[in-house]
Formats: sequence, structure tokens, C-alpha cells
Amino acid sequence: MTLFTKPACDKCHYITDKFDLKSLGVIEEVLAPDNADALATLAWHELVEVAEKELPILVLDDESHITGAIKIKSYLKRMANA
Repeated sequence: MTLFTKPACDKCHYITDKFDLKSLGVIEEVLAPDNADALATLAWHELVEVAEKELPILVLDDESHITGAIKIKSYLKRMANA
């Protein structure tokens, strides 16, 4: 799974501070001008327009995605308790 975040994003920090992403198998990609790889991965998932409206975005292993801190928190909480 991949979590797209950006610097200075309170909702993004809420997720990254609340969960041990690595132990859940989540890779964090920080969307920043100096991180072309993260931007390319976001474009590959066809989520550029989504990211312009809302972050964080969690891309699941089946290529579907979840947007918004509350929905992502609920999903990751279920994963952590599974």
C-alpha cells in the first residue's frame, strides 16, 4: 500500500503520527516539488486530480484508493487489529 501525503498537511500528519506505517506494509510518498518519483507514482495511479482536492490518499494493493484522514484511519485501524 502507498500513502500519499504532503508537507504541512495536518490531516496527513494525523495519519503518519497515529500509525506505524511500516509495520502495516504502507509506504509513504511525500508529494513535494523536489520528489519527482512520488509525483510520477501519483500520476501513474491517475490520482493527480484527486490529490489536488484532498490528501492524504491511501492506494491499496488492489489499486483502489481511499481518500481522507478519517476513512484512512478507519481502514488502517482495522488492518492493525486484524
